[in-house]
Amino acid sequence: MSDTFRLTLAQLAPAVGDIPGNIAKARTAWQAAKAAGADLVVLPEMFAVGYQPQDLVRRPAFWHEAMEAVTALAGETADGPPLAIGAPFHDGTALFNAYHICEGGRVALRVFKQVLPNTDVFDEKRLYARGPDQGPFRIGPLLIGTPICEDAWWEDHVCSTMAKAGAQVLVVPNGSPYHRGKVAVRQDHMRARVTETGLPLVYLNMTGGQDDQVFDGASFGVNPGGDIAFQLPQFADAIAHVDFDNTAEGWRIRSAPVVPALDDWEADYRAMVIALGDYFAKTGFKKALLGLSGGIDSAIVATIAADALGPENVRCVMLPSEYTSRSSLDDAEAVAKALGTRLDTLPISGPCAAVTEALAPVFEGTAADVTEENIQSRLRGLLLMALSNKFGEMLLTTGNKSEVAVGYATIYGDMAGGYNPIKDLYKTRVFETCRWRNANHRPWMKAPAGEVIPSSVIDKPPSAELREDQRDEDSLPPYEVLDAILDGLIDREASIAELVAEGFDRDTVKRVEHLIFISEYKRFQSAPGARLTRRAFWLDRRYPVANRWRDKT
Repeated sequence: MSDTFRLTLAQLAPAVGDIPGNIAKARTAWQAAKAAGADLVVLPEMFAVGYQPQDLVRRPAFWHEAMEAVTALAGETADGPPLAIGAPFHDGTALFNAYHICEGGRVALRVFKQVLPNTDVFDEKRLYARGPDQGPFRIGPLLIGTPICEDAWWEDHVCSTMAKAGAQVLVVPNGSPYHRGKVAVRQDHMRARVTETGLPLVYLNMTGGQDDQVFDGASFGVNPGGDIAFQLPQFADAIAHVDFDNTAEGWRIRSAPVVPALDDWEADYRAMVIALGDYFAKTGFKKALLGLSGGIDSAIVATIAADALGPENVRCVMLPSEYTSRSSLDDAEAVAKALGTRLDTLPISGPCAAVTEALAPVFEGTAADVTEENIQSRLRGLLLMALSNKFGEMLLTTGNKSEVAVGYATIYGDMAGGYNPIKDLYKTRVFETCRWRNANHRPWMKAPAGEVIPSSVIDKPPSAELREDQRDEDSLPPYEVLDAILDGLIDREASIAELVAEGFDRDTVKRVEHLIFISEYKRFQSAPGARLTRRAFWLDRRYPVANRWRDKT
């Protein structure tokens, strides 16, 4: 038998629901594998239907089409290397998250996922049946075990079972979404499986954005001893050929280039750009618009949109009121000019006066308060949505995670829109992300290099400019303090007592907790946004809207 084995990895981006398009990508990868003399080509988890399909996968017409497509693909690839692809499978009784091994013109074998994740963004226990224990399958000289994604994250479980059944290598197909620091987490878990089994392991991940999630690739291999044998680029599509050698110690992955993972700042930024670009591509939108206020949040959203879609496909709109400063007008113009986007100006003073007049009989005898401030924001949302409807441009919202957390974004106002690129980015990270983008440019960025966000935008005190001399810190703690408290209450689920022990003022922490809870109804109605952490608002953090509980510690 041969002492070498070539495995082709298809680190590619499927689109949920585009079964013909996904199968076409699989066919292209198979052709590349055949040309390279590969012994097997592997694609990620659920690649045939895209990931995550959520409840779409429960529709019989959907999984029937997927199963038929995989069967047809098996027939089309009979005269070359076997192909392994993720797709749903229904056995007449239950639905499985399955990995289909296509060989000799047919689906020769199916491996079923056993560990169905029900944490973070995953709900697989409500979608699929648990697969039985399964051993490896033979392709040429190799017995290959294929634990599917979560199957490989648990000790003394699926990987050990496959190793005990004779597997000589492990190949793990994944749909593993990005969060900050995820590459190192994956490698730690896979090294543990290699130590546990004594087998080399290849970890294949998909790429591309799907709603709030971004799949970041960075596929890699680990040899016994824990060395990373190769690593593919993060966030980029790749078809790569990985060679195994049969040595005196057993099969080993032949060393190949290790492309380092990106640092957190670049990884977050690229995730936001990909999330936005793929969301537009997969929903059919070509152009974006947003309200450009002269503030930092709208500036970074405009930059992300220009990098994702191209400046020519982004419309920025300045909607000044009597409270809008000259510096904000100048800053908005400077951002649009630096990026090369269109900038329209629609003053709201006339509409605001008309609404004030209409409400005057009902509001008579009451003092002006936040109501009048929110009218301004909602008028801006009205005008922006009118532009969206008229010109078919998706409106982007611009609220950062700090504002979204404590409700400092106006529902039906600046929360109006279809997508929020910075929904999972705290305000303090917004500042640093702007500085990072000014100092860095990459080939995948479609907007110009250089200082696209002027220092005047970054350095000025944040303000909604809804009344005279307004500052965010008039009613909120400084963002350095607020974000640290939010990190505790949201990202770490810390108690009030724990945060007080860390040095925070108890009354301030309690007030922030109160704001978080009473703003749940706003988040329930908010646009989706790119997931950057394990505690992003939506699937990661699911709280009731009506909730009377408060931490009493």
